[in-house]
Amino acid sequence: MSENTTETTELLPLPTDRYLDREMSWLAFNQRVLELAEDPTIPILERANFLAIFASNLDEFFMVRVAGLKRRIVTGLAVPTNVGRAPSDVLADIRAKAYELQLRHAGAYQNLVSPELKEAGIHVVDWSSLDAADHEILRTYYEQHIYPILMPLAVDPAHPFPYISGLSLNLSIRIRNPRTDKEEFARLKVPQMIPRLIRVDRRESDESVRFIPLEELIANQLDDLFPGMEVLDHHVFRVTRNEDVEIEEDETENLIQALEKELLRRRFGPPIRLEISEDMDEDTLNLLIREFDITEREVYTLPSPLDLRGLFGLTGLDRPELKYPKHIPVTNAYLRPPNPSSKANLFKAISRREILVHHPYESFATSVQAFLEQAAADPNVLAIKQTLYRTSGDSPIVAALIKAAESGKQVLALVEVKARFDEEANITWARKLEKAGVHVVYGLVGLKTHCKLVHVVREENGILKHYSHIGTGNYNPKTSRIYEDFGLFTSSDTVGRDLTRVFNVLSGYAIEKKYDRLLVAPLHLRDGLLEHIAKETAAAEAGEPSGIKIKANSMVDEIVIDALYRASRAGVPIDIWVRGICSIKAGVPGLSETIRVRSVLGRYLEHSRIYAFHNGGWDSIYIGSADLMHRNLDRRVEVLVRLKEEEHLAQINELFALAFDEGLSTWKLMPDDTWQRRIISDEGEPLPELQDIVMQQRQSFRARRDR
Repeated sequence: MSENTTETTELLPLPTDRYLDREMSWLAFNQRVLELAEDPTIPILERANFLAIFASNLDEFFMVRVAGLKRRIVTGLAVPTNVGRAPSDVLADIRAKAYELQLRHAGAYQNLVSPELKEAGIHVVDWSSLDAADHEILRTYYEQHIYPILMPLAVDPAHPFPYISGLSLNLSIRIRNPRTDKEEFARLKVPQMIPRLIRVDRRESDESVRFIPLEELIANQLDDLFPGMEVLDHHVFRVTRNEDVEIEEDETENLIQALEKELLRRRFGPPIRLEISEDMDEDTLNLLIREFDITEREVYTLPSPLDLRGLFGLTGLDRPELKYPKHIPVTNAYLRPPNPSSKANLFKAISRREILVHHPYESFATSVQAFLEQAAADPNVLAIKQTLYRTSGDSPIVAALIKAAESGKQVLALVEVKARFDEEANITWARKLEKAGVHVVYGLVGLKTHCKLVHVVREENGILKHYSHIGTGNYNPKTSRIYEDFGLFTSSDTVGRDLTRVFNVLSGYAIEKKYDRLLVAPLHLRDGLLEHIAKETAAAEAGEPSGIKIKANSMVDEIVIDALYRASRAGVPIDIWVRGICSIKAGVPGLSETIRVRSVLGRYLEHSRIYAFHNGGWDSIYIGSADLMHRNLDRRVEVLVRLKEEEHLAQINELFALAFDEGLSTWKLMPDDTWQRRIISDEGEPLPELQDIVMQQRQSFRARRDR
């Protein structure tokens, strides 16, 4: 590249419309989830599951992102979005696109998924399609399991409009008193502790089975709830509330008590979306709009059934031929015992080499979980330090920490009680850990602790040795089966010293400014990434090999994006693999011609974060917990660790090669800002999925090592 071209690259201003709107980009991500539900090549029960995932995702989007936009507009604190638009304009676009997607979602269920479920012998039926014998079975079930817990609530001058909890299904009921000929209104909440889909057939076989939605069963028994009254009609509705928790932290206030008060307030957050069945009459709708104090723009009229999260209830059916082929994670080759009857010594294995584990292709139970359990039981282990952001309700990780503390070890657990929607569970675990003698800390004021760290100190021949795990995912055995993540095990003293410093910052009053193998947010991570991007830019300008590869859940940070645009203008090849929000543009002449963006969705949720830089030979590769979002780089404690082993560097580069292989099925971000997915080859054959190939590779790698 010539000197004049270099100067032009540096001085030419970046266009003002260089970002994709983050909220609309998120909706584009959820559209990709919906496209999986519409994909006829995917097993039908998995497609039903993707419909449920789409619904669950959209609920959270409204509870957090839409609620936040609306709150800022109402309070007068609204600032332009990342693309410079007024939040009120973005909110209007969100409503239009979300409504379009919800209608498409309902259509996918009615026209695509439901018919194929029926062909497979799985029927979601209504009351009118059942015969008298079926009605008798269901009435018996209703009387024994449902009727005693129903609570119809009248609405009249003596009974004000009741509180409607967020995401609950409700029946609005109009009744008439025959004596006075007066019409009344009542509300009935559909119980959330009862399965949403009630099985009509009591036989054990899953080969042909019928389900009736719970609200449909209840709606056809209303005469029993209002004896002596005439039930005129009923309709289903559902409200979404602002359920984001905002803690105004004060160093003198008890964080747990403040959070508990805020969680109580969450239940009464203002309504932000009202979903109604398309048969609802105008009088009932006007009543709901008035009582919820919302506008007609916040009403979403949809075909029944509402809330397709209920389709999660089909995943338990014993129909393996209608699901993805079962995959059993393999034990990482370096963590396997010498013979099947013995137990692997993980400390010995990690002391020999650094080990990179890739979940769920490789087992969490025989790696991370086994590491902590061995550390808890090992008399030579003196201390265990761990961060906990999200974990499962019956967590063996927490059990191991408790066992370690009870055996006299020094145990520190950094429990992030502000992990969104897991706050109550984390408070419960924090108190249980404290009772066992674990030193529990809750992080730093104003910051969430999102990093995934375990640091074990073990005495060996009179010397203290460090054993560490740094991961991209939560210490959660359940999600480890469906979330794709990496984790590095190392006995490196350098990493051990770095983690000692990190935990001292988290638990004490230390202010650390230097780490050797880590990039740590909020003080160093963005600057470290920008420094690497600048090196690649300089290499390209000097005519030397260069390249950047990034894998993240979300990419929003404008400072990093602008640095990538400048690198692209200098000629740096840039590959970005993103699952969700993506504000960077790809392949735009004069801006991002060398930037390629791909998205992979499938049976596993792509969750790992990787930052790779050519540096003369693709040897600067980091994994860790941080996405490229403001919150991750500025308001969270995040940690990336640099990989050292040639085998690990090669593994990461091979993974990126797969993600950008035109012969695989992925989504591609186009220069016109749309996402395109190719699932059929030029020869008319289904294109292979990246996750299937990685699964096969891990299985074959194990087989080769067995030989």
